Amino acid sequence: MSNTEFDQALQTFFMESRELLEAMEESLLGLESSPDDDDAINAIFRAAHTIKGSGGLFGLDGIVSFTHVVENVLDRVRGGHVQVNGELIALLLSCRDHIGMLVEQIAADPAARPDKELESVGNMLLEQLKSYQTGVTHPVCSTAPASSCTEILPQTGNTVESDMWHISLRFGQDVLRNGMDPLAFIRYLDNMGKIVHILTLPDAMPFSLEMDPESCYLGFEIDFQGDGVDKAAIEEVFEFVREDCSIRILPPHSRIEEYTQLINELPENNIALGELLVNCGSLTRKELEQALHLQETLRSGSRAEETSKLGNILVEQGVVQPELIDAALGKQKTAKENKSQESKLIRIQADKLDQLINLVGEMVIAGAATSLIALRTQDAALHEATSTLSRLVEEIRDSALQLRMVQIGETFSRFNRVVRDVSREIGKDIGLNILGAETELDKSVVEKIGDPLMHLVRNSMDHGIETAEIRLQRGKPAKGTLRLNAYHESGSIVVEVGDDGGGLNRARIFAKALEKGLVTANQVLSDQEVYGLIFEAGFSTAEAVTNLSGRGVGMDVVRRNIEALRGTVQIDSIEGAGTTVKIRLPLTLAIIDGFLMGVGSSSYVVPLDMVMECIELNEAERQETRDSHYINLRGTILPFIRLRDQFRERGKPARCENIVVVQYAGLRAGLVVDELMGEFQTVIKPLGKLFANLKGIGGSTILGSGEVALILDVPTLIQRAIALESRVLNC
Repeated sequence: MSNTEFDQALQTFFMESRELLEAMEESLLGLESSPDDDDAINAIFRAAHTIKGSGGLFGLDGIVSFTHVVENVLDRVRGGHVQVNGELIALLLSCRDHIGMLVEQIAADPAARPDKELESVGNMLLEQLKSYQTGVTHPVCSTAPASSCTEILPQTGNTVESDMWHISLRFGQDVLRNGMDPLAFIRYLDNMGKIVHILTLPDAMPFSLEMDPESCYLGFEIDFQGDGVDKAAIEEVFEFVREDCSIRILPPHSRIEEYTQLINELPENNIALGELLVNCGSLTRKELEQALHLQETLRSGSRAEETSKLGNILVEQGVVQPELIDAALGKQKTAKENKSQESKLIRIQADKLDQLINLVGEMVIAGAATSLIALRTQDAALHEATSTLSRLVEEIRDSALQLRMVQIGETFSRFNRVVRDVSREIGKDIGLNILGAETELDKSVVEKIGDPLMHLVRNSMDHGIETAEIRLQRGKPAKGTLRLNAYHESGSIVVEVGDDGGGLNRARIFAKALEKGLVTANQVLSDQEVYGLIFEAGFSTAEAVTNLSGRGVGMDVVRRNIEALRGTVQIDSIEGAGTTVKIRLPLTLAIIDGFLMGVGSSSYVVPLDMVMECIELNEAERQETRDSHYINLRGTILPFIRLRDQFRERGKPARCENIVVVQYAGLRAGLVVDELMGEFQTVIKPLGKLFANLKGIGGSTILGSGEVALILDVPTLIQRAIALESRVLNC
């Protein structure tokens, strides 16, 4: 393997390890409410098992040795020898975090020396794990070639009628390079007794061009018979190759559960039912051939399909127990599902996807230029061709943007651990309720919303939700509830962080703002405006500073990060009942459908999904609204703002003006413009730092003519229009 191929494989290991660790954390948190969930326990074991095996392939001994001990404990949990409780879950979560830090340390610098502090944390965790390893004489079996292991399980319960030992053996790829001959060990085993049957498994062999003649790719399933031979003697056969193989030994008359476990953990995904049973040693090759022959006879005799199934035939003949048939069928189903899922998914580097989006954006601009040329030339054929091109470009645009859409549930699920740990730290009983996890959002937005959500969640837990004693006094359940919700609304996505705590104290917030000089004593503010004061830098009403909050740092960062995403944040609160913070974000940061408007010599764009309607102002209405900032729209007051005044456009107003009615977060306002120029596919280009503080502008775009049009920040303009209307009405 070349250095480039090795580096790519190593990066894949890092990526898969992160995914497995997230799944491991989710399953561990699930065990707190369902400690007897076998599926969750098996999922945790498989995650640790896979990370250990994959880490061994790259020689990551630190990860392998630590995860191996964790795997031992998890295997005892699976076997019912260790009881799942809160203390064990907390320890395993810490172990999960430590494995994650080991992975990230190597990902940052594969050649770096082990971190002493990290090593000491690992040793402390290993000491704590020892108390759960009592009675473990041999490590749990791994199908990974990195290290060897043997396991023999207690002999109780229903057993398989077999007088032979079954040995499942997988040699590591480096066994030949290390001077060992796999066949020599098998021949030595045969001298101790008799190898009744041996099945060579070539499933791990790569294509011929990728094959390394010095690597071993074979696995073996062996049925062995030996008088007076015990497990220790069989283990000693493979003593010199312990570090380069994995082995599982099942004694004669082993429990059905042991064979079932072996079937599930076979590394090969053989689809044939009979092959699975032969590989695990519960069925001989001769018995399989006889059953297949009978199956052909039954089918030729037009027997019912159910009676001619191989599994039913084997059970009727009494050569295989029904439990093993079910296990093999389950293995088949899982293998098919995994294969089907793998065929549907392909990993793409994020920078390649971003490059595709950029190219699609340039194609949108070029398509707009082509459409403009066709319009000017008055060529019908060219106009028809550009219309088809525009439609295809739009479909490509939508498909490309859909590639970047991910469900927000993955981000939400990370807060299960946060809520668990923080609630224990501050001594409160708090549960997390997740809604709208399937809501999709642009990947770039999801990546940047994590930190603001973290601030809001921790703030709600520390300041919002009361202690159990206070909640009971107020007639509430002792356990508080934190809520994360996401949904689409008016072309935006709304993310809510809510709690059923004590709510915000309006009077205290106003008093603190007055003390800091943020407001004046006679200033009249709405509830929303008062609550919004908590986002000012250094603002805090906390009576004491805690490890989580109270220093006035964080909420201003939340607002700044949300506004950087072209979003807004709003607070709804009822004192004594709880608080909900609503974050509104655009669905994508790249390309949108826009509505193009003209004011003087300039062009402006607003998102099309925010446009409600367009109204033409006649001469009488223009005169009436000359000195006002609102009109009567079908019996409702509609505040508006003149873009000519807002952006100081030169020249005289057009003889015919129009109002574009826009809506955002349930609020409506009008934008007075000279010209309505119709729909326009808008590629959003960020403004430079020089224009970062320009109010009312959210970005720019390039028109088909090559001119630059400004994209309006609709939420800011609506708030300004409402403020102007209030000022005029109050006067």
